[in-house]
Amino acid sequence: MLSTGALRAHLLAARLAGPVATTREESLRSYRLFAARDPRVTLGLDPESDWGERDLIALMADRCGVSADPAQVTGPDVIDPERTLSGLGAFAERLGDVAARRGVVMFGTGHPHRLLGFYAGLADALSAVGCEVLTPAQGRCVDITTRFGVRTYNLEYVRGVALVREHGARGAGSVTGAHTHSPLPVRAALEGVVEGGGPLPQLVVGDHGWVCGAGQLGIEAIGLADTDDPALFVGEAEGRVSVAVPLDDAVRSDYYRPLTRYVLNRACLSQ
Repeated sequence: MLSTGALRAHLLAARLAGPVATTREESLRSYRLFAARDPRVTLGLDPESDWGERDLIALMADRCGVSADPAQVTGPDVIDPERTLSGLGAFAERLGDVAARRGVVMFGTGHPHRLLGFYAGLADALSAVGCEVLTPAQGRCVDITTRFGVRTYNLEYVRGVALVREHGARGAGSVTGAHTHSPLPVRAALEGVVEGGGPLPQLVVGDHGWVCGAGQLGIEAIGLADTDDPALFVGEAEGRVSVAVPLDDAVRSDYYRPLTRYVLNRACLSQ
Protein backbone atom coordinates (compact mmCIF):
# COMPACT_ATOMS: atom_id res chain seq x y z
CA MET A 1 0.00 0.00 0.00
CA LEU A 2 1.36 3.42 -0.97
CA SER A 3 0.89 5.91 1.85
CA THR A 4 -0.18 9.49 1.31
CA GLY A 5 3.19 10.66 2.60
CA ALA A 6 5.07 8.40 0.20
CA LEU A 7 2.98 9.60 -2.72
CA ARG A 8 3.53 13.25 -1.74
CA ALA A 9 7.27 12.62 -1.77
CA HIS A 10 6.99 10.94 -5.16
CA LEU A 11 4.97 13.81 -6.62
CA LEU A 12 7.70 16.25 -5.64
CA ALA A 13 10.62 14.04 -6.66
CA ALA A 14 9.12 13.29 -10.08
CA ARG A 15 8.08 16.94 -10.53
CA LEU A 16 4.46 15.93 -10.95
CA ALA A 17 3.80 18.64 -8.38
CA GLY A 18 5.87 21.37 -6.76
CA PRO A 19 7.90 23.29 -9.37
CA VAL A 20 6.93 21.68 -12.69
CA ALA A 21 8.24 21.77 -16.24
CA THR A 22 5.32 23.88 -17.47
CA THR A 23 6.43 27.50 -17.45
CA ARG A 24 4.52 30.51 -16.20
CA GLU A 25 4.77 31.95 -19.73
CA GLU A 26 3.04 28.86 -21.19
CA SER A 27 0.27 28.98 -18.63
CA LEU A 28 -0.38 32.71 -19.04
CA ARG A 29 -0.53 32.27 -22.80
CA SER A 30 -3.18 29.57 -22.33
CA TYR A 31 -5.18 31.83 -20.01
CA ARG A 32 -5.14 34.63 -22.58
CA LEU A 33 -6.27 32.25 -25.32
CA PHE A 34 -8.98 30.79 -23.11
CA ALA A 35 -10.25 34.27 -22.27
CA ALA A 36 -10.52 34.85 -26.04
CA ARG A 37 -12.47 31.56 -26.39
CA ASP A 38 -9.77 30.02 -28.58
CA PRO A 39 -10.85 26.42 -29.29
CA ARG A 40 -7.26 25.22 -28.97
CA VAL A 41 -7.54 25.73 -25.21
CA THR A 42 -11.29 25.55 -24.51
CA LEU A 43 -11.04 21.84 -25.43
CA GLY A 44 -14.73 21.50 -26.32
CA LEU A 45 -15.99 23.43 -23.29
CA ASP A 46 -18.39 26.33 -23.86
CA PRO A 47 -17.93 28.41 -20.68
CA GLU A 48 -21.06 29.85 -19.13
CA SER A 49 -19.24 32.83 -17.60
CA ASP A 50 -16.88 35.42 -19.02
CA TRP A 51 -13.45 34.33 -17.85
CA GLY A 52 -10.83 37.04 -18.15
CA GLU A 53 -7.13 36.40 -17.73
CA ARG A 54 -7.12 37.63 -14.11
CA ASP A 55 -10.17 35.48 -13.34
CA LEU A 56 -8.32 32.45 -14.66
CA ILE A 57 -5.17 33.24 -12.69
CA ALA A 58 -7.28 33.43 -9.52
CA LEU A 59 -9.05 30.16 -10.38
CA MET A 60 -5.82 28.32 -11.14
CA ALA A 61 -4.23 29.66 -7.96
CA ASP A 62 -7.17 28.23 -6.03
CA ARG A 63 -7.38 24.89 -7.84
CA CYS A 64 -3.69 24.23 -8.57
CA GLY A 65 -1.63 26.44 -6.29
CA VAL A 66 0.05 28.52 -8.99
CA SER A 67 0.99 32.10 -8.16
CA ALA A 68 -2.01 34.42 -7.81
CA ASP A 69 0.15 37.42 -8.73
CA PRO A 70 -0.53 38.61 -12.30
CA ALA A 71 2.83 40.40 -12.21
CA GLN A 72 4.66 37.06 -12.02
CA VAL A 73 5.22 36.25 -15.68
CA THR A 74 8.34 34.06 -15.78
CA GLY A 75 9.79 30.93 -14.23
CA PRO A 76 8.40 27.45 -13.62
CA ASP A 77 4.81 27.06 -12.59
CA VAL A 78 4.11 25.47 -9.22
CA ILE A 79 1.45 22.91 -8.29
CA ASP A 80 0.59 22.41 -4.63
CA PRO A 81 1.02 18.67 -3.92
CA GLU A 82 -1.77 18.86 -1.33
CA ARG A 83 -4.17 19.90 -4.08
CA THR A 84 -2.95 17.02 -6.23
CA LEU A 85 -3.51 14.57 -3.38
CA SER A 86 -6.97 15.99 -2.72
CA GLY A 87 -7.82 15.71 -6.41
CA LEU A 88 -6.61 12.11 -6.58
CA GLY A 89 -8.77 11.28 -3.58
CA ALA A 90 -11.86 12.73 -5.26
CA PHE A 91 -10.90 11.00 -8.51
CA ALA A 92 -10.66 7.66 -6.68
CA GLU A 93 -14.02 8.26 -5.03
CA ARG A 94 -15.73 8.65 -8.41
CA LEU A 95 -14.04 5.47 -9.69
CA GLY A 96 -15.10 3.58 -6.59
CA ASP A 97 -18.66 4.76 -7.01
CA VAL A 98 -18.94 3.61 -10.62
CA ALA A 99 -17.25 0.32 -9.71
CA ALA A 100 -19.78 -0.32 -6.94
CA ARG A 101 -22.59 0.19 -9.46
CA ARG A 102 -20.84 -1.98 -12.09
CA GLY A 103 -21.27 1.05 -14.30
CA VAL A 104 -20.40 1.80 -17.90
CA VAL A 105 -17.16 3.74 -18.38
CA MET A 106 -15.02 5.09 -21.17
CA PHE A 107 -11.35 6.06 -21.11
CA GLY A 108 -9.54 8.34 -23.53
CA THR A 109 -6.32 10.29 -23.64
CA GLY A 110 -4.73 13.04 -25.66
CA HIS A 111 -1.41 12.24 -23.96
CA PRO A 112 -0.92 8.56 -24.92
CA HIS A 113 2.89 8.69 -24.75
CA ARG A 114 2.71 9.66 -21.09
CA LEU A 115 -0.65 8.65 -19.62
CA LEU A 116 -1.75 5.51 -21.47
CA GLY A 117 -0.42 3.20 -18.76
CA PHE A 118 -2.10 5.17 -15.99
CA TYR A 119 -5.54 4.91 -17.59
CA ALA A 120 -5.04 1.33 -18.77
CA GLY A 121 -4.40 0.18 -15.21
CA LEU A 122 -7.65 1.79 -14.11
CA ALA A 123 -9.56 0.31 -17.06
CA ASP A 124 -8.23 -3.17 -16.26
CA ALA A 125 -9.33 -2.87 -12.63
CA LEU A 126 -12.83 -1.62 -13.47
CA SER A 127 -13.29 -4.34 -16.08
CA ALA A 128 -12.20 -6.95 -13.53
CA VAL A 129 -15.00 -5.97 -11.13
CA GLY A 130 -17.67 -6.11 -13.84
CA CYS A 131 -17.78 -2.60 -15.30
CA GLU A 132 -18.31 -2.33 -19.03
CA VAL A 133 -15.38 -0.46 -20.57
CA LEU A 134 -16.61 0.94 -23.87
CA THR A 135 -14.53 0.85 -27.05
CA PRO A 136 -16.92 2.29 -29.68
CA ALA A 137 -16.19 3.53 -33.22
CA GLN A 138 -12.92 1.62 -33.49
CA GLY A 139 -11.01 2.81 -36.56
CA ARG A 140 -13.30 5.77 -37.28
CA CYS A 141 -11.67 8.70 -39.09
CA VAL A 142 -11.56 12.02 -37.23
CA ASP A 143 -10.43 15.21 -38.97
CA ILE A 144 -8.63 17.45 -36.47
CA THR A 145 -7.27 20.94 -37.05
CA THR A 146 -3.61 21.17 -36.05
CA ARG A 147 -0.93 23.83 -36.45
CA PHE A 148 -0.01 22.00 -39.66
CA GLY A 149 -3.57 22.20 -41.01
CA VAL A 150 -6.38 19.64 -40.93
CA ARG A 151 -5.08 16.13 -40.39
CA THR A 152 -6.99 12.85 -40.47
CA TYR A 153 -6.63 10.54 -37.51
CA ASN A 154 -8.07 7.14 -36.65
CA LEU A 155 -9.78 6.44 -33.34
CA GLU A 156 -8.25 3.33 -31.77
CA TYR A 157 -8.07 1.58 -28.41
CA VAL A 158 -5.19 0.14 -26.45
CA ARG A 159 -6.12 -1.89 -23.34
CA GLY A 160 -9.50 -0.19 -23.28
CA VAL A 161 -8.14 3.36 -23.59
CA ALA A 162 -9.06 5.46 -26.61
CA LEU A 163 -6.45 7.45 -28.50
CA VAL A 164 -5.91 8.69 -32.03
CA ARG A 165 -3.23 7.82 -34.55
CA GLU A 166 -2.44 9.62 -37.75
CA HIS A 167 -4.31 8.05 -40.64
CA GLY A 168 -2.19 5.29 -42.14
CA ALA A 169 0.45 5.46 -39.38
CA ARG A 170 2.20 2.18 -38.78
CA GLY A 171 5.32 0.96 -37.06
CA ALA A 172 7.08 1.72 -33.80
CA GLY A 173 6.57 5.45 -34.03
CA SER A 174 2.80 5.05 -34.01
CA VAL A 175 2.48 2.53 -31.20
CA THR A 176 1.12 4.91 -28.59
CA GLY A 177 -0.72 7.39 -30.77
CA ALA A 178 -0.78 11.15 -31.22
CA HIS A 179 -0.94 14.08 -28.80
CA THR A 180 -4.19 16.02 -29.17
CA HIS A 181 -6.30 18.52 -27.24
CA SER A 182 -9.34 18.07 -29.50
CA PRO A 183 -12.83 17.12 -28.25
CA LEU A 184 -13.65 15.57 -31.63
CA PRO A 185 -12.43 12.05 -30.71
CA VAL A 186 -14.81 11.79 -27.72
CA ARG A 187 -17.67 13.08 -29.87
CA ALA A 188 -16.88 10.43 -32.49
CA ALA A 189 -16.75 7.74 -29.82
CA LEU A 190 -20.09 8.81 -28.33
CA GLU A 191 -21.66 8.89 -31.79
CA GLY A 192 -20.46 5.33 -32.20
CA VAL A 193 -22.17 4.33 -28.95
CA VAL A 194 -25.46 5.85 -30.11
CA GLU A 195 -25.22 4.28 -33.55
CA GLY A 196 -24.59 0.89 -31.98
CA GLY A 197 -27.58 1.22 -29.67
CA GLY A 198 -25.48 0.68 -26.59
CA PRO A 199 -25.57 2.47 -23.24
CA LEU A 200 -23.81 5.80 -22.94
CA PRO A 201 -20.95 5.90 -20.44
CA GLN A 202 -21.84 6.86 -16.91
CA LEU A 203 -18.30 8.14 -16.46
CA VAL A 204 -15.61 9.32 -18.90
CA VAL A 205 -12.04 9.28 -17.60
CA GLY A 206 -9.20 11.05 -19.37
CA ASP A 207 -7.70 14.43 -20.12
CA HIS A 208 -7.91 17.37 -22.51
CA GLY A 209 -10.83 17.18 -24.96
CA TRP A 210 -11.97 13.80 -23.65
CA VAL A 211 -12.98 15.33 -20.33
CA CYS A 212 -14.22 18.72 -21.52
CA GLY A 213 -15.97 17.30 -24.58
CA ALA A 214 -17.84 14.72 -22.51
CA GLY A 215 -18.65 17.17 -19.73
CA GLN A 216 -20.04 19.68 -22.19
CA LEU A 217 -22.44 16.99 -23.40
CA GLY A 218 -23.67 16.31 -19.87
CA ILE A 219 -21.72 13.12 -19.22
CA GLU A 220 -19.86 12.89 -15.93
CA ALA A 221 -16.14 13.29 -16.58
CA ILE A 222 -13.00 13.25 -14.47
CA GLY A 223 -9.40 13.76 -15.45
CA LEU A 224 -5.88 15.07 -15.08
CA ALA A 225 -4.78 18.57 -16.06
CA ASP A 226 -1.64 20.67 -16.10
CA THR A 227 -1.39 24.35 -15.19
CA ASP A 228 -1.73 25.34 -18.86
CA ASP A 229 -5.04 23.44 -19.18
CA PRO A 230 -7.50 25.88 -17.59
CA ALA A 231 -10.51 24.39 -19.39
CA LEU A 232 -10.79 21.40 -17.05
CA PHE A 233 -10.69 23.61 -13.98
CA VAL A 234 -13.24 26.03 -15.47
CA GLY A 235 -15.42 23.01 -16.24
CA GLU A 236 -15.04 21.86 -12.64
CA ALA A 237 -15.88 25.33 -11.32
CA GLU A 238 -18.97 25.50 -13.54
CA GLY A 239 -20.13 21.98 -12.67
CA ARG A 240 -19.51 20.17 -15.95
CA VAL A 241 -16.34 18.37 -14.90
CA SER A 242 -16.61 16.36 -11.68
CA VAL A 243 -12.91 16.21 -10.82
CA ALA A 244 -9.85 17.89 -12.31
CA VAL A 245 -6.59 16.68 -10.75
CA PRO A 246 -3.73 19.21 -11.00
CA LEU A 247 -0.40 17.67 -11.99
CA ASP A 248 2.23 17.79 -14.71
CA ASP A 249 0.80 15.65 -17.52
CA ALA A 250 4.02 15.21 -19.50
CA VAL A 251 6.62 13.55 -17.28
CA ARG A 252 7.95 10.02 -17.90
CA SER A 253 5.17 7.46 -18.22
CA ASP A 254 6.55 5.24 -15.44
CA TYR A 255 6.28 8.13 -12.97
CA TYR A 256 2.49 7.75 -13.08
CA ARG A 257 2.53 4.11 -11.90
CA PRO A 258 2.47 5.01 -8.19
CA LEU A 259 -0.57 7.20 -8.90
CA THR A 260 -2.38 4.21 -10.42
CA ARG A 261 -1.64 2.14 -7.31
CA TYR A 262 -2.72 4.94 -4.99
CA VAL A 263 -6.00 5.60 -6.83
CA LEU A 264 -6.90 1.91 -7.06
CA ASN A 265 -6.21 1.44 -3.36
CA ARG A 266 -8.28 4.49 -2.42
CA ALA A 267 -11.10 3.24 -4.68
CA CYS A 268 -10.91 -0.25 -3.08
CA LEU A 269 -10.00 -1.72 -6.46
CA SER A 270 -6.51 -3.06 -5.69
CA GLN A 271 -5.96 -6.57 -6.98
